[in-house]
Amino acid sequence: MTPRAYRMGQRQADVDGTRARIVDAARAQLTGTGALSLDAVAKRADVARATVYYQFGSKTGLLEAVCDALADQGGMARLAEAFALPEPWAAVDRFVEVIGGFWAVDRVCTRRLRALAALDEEVGRVIGERDARRRAGAEVLAGRLDGAPPDAAALLFVLTGFETFDALAGETAGGPDGDLRVALPVVTRLVRGALGGPAV
Repeated sequence: MTPRAYRMGQRQADVDGTRARIVDAARAQLTGTGALSLDAVAKRADVARATVYYQFGSKTGLLEAVCDALADQGGMARLAEAFALPEPWAAVDRFVEVIGGFWAVDRVCTRRLRALAALDEEVGRVIGERDARRRAGAEVLAGRLDGAPPDAAALLFVLTGFETFDALAGETAGGPDGDLRVALPVVTRLVRGALGGPAV
């Protein structure tokens, strides 16, 4: 490796490290009580506000990066497995499992993001676009189910929402801050029942 290539590699590593630190700061800001502003995130990440702008371009860009980090950590790449399974109910079950694992990554941060979506247009747009992808997936899977009710896609979308997992986990040993995955068996049974599937 030439010295120039090494310096370029090190510079990229530094940029990636700074970017990750800013995303972590945004997540920490979301789990706290402070406002989600670029100034607050920059202060928490110990970088200049201009650095946040340079890395993400806007608050929307930062929110997208936070959501991407949650998705990576939550294994959302595994969602493709659901659509590849030939048996329709196995595909639905895997969809529920992967979505539930994603919601469980950072329950407090996700709860705050979704609450802010109702109050902040930028946050609402980012969350709305993510929800639209889940709705599209639900429509594909519901379309594969023989004898499913006409509103099967809407039911699958609602039942795999964060609010469903959050509420159901709050009623179990998981409690208000416990692991959302405790709700997975309940959601799976609810989905099967609502969409006319075999019991599990």
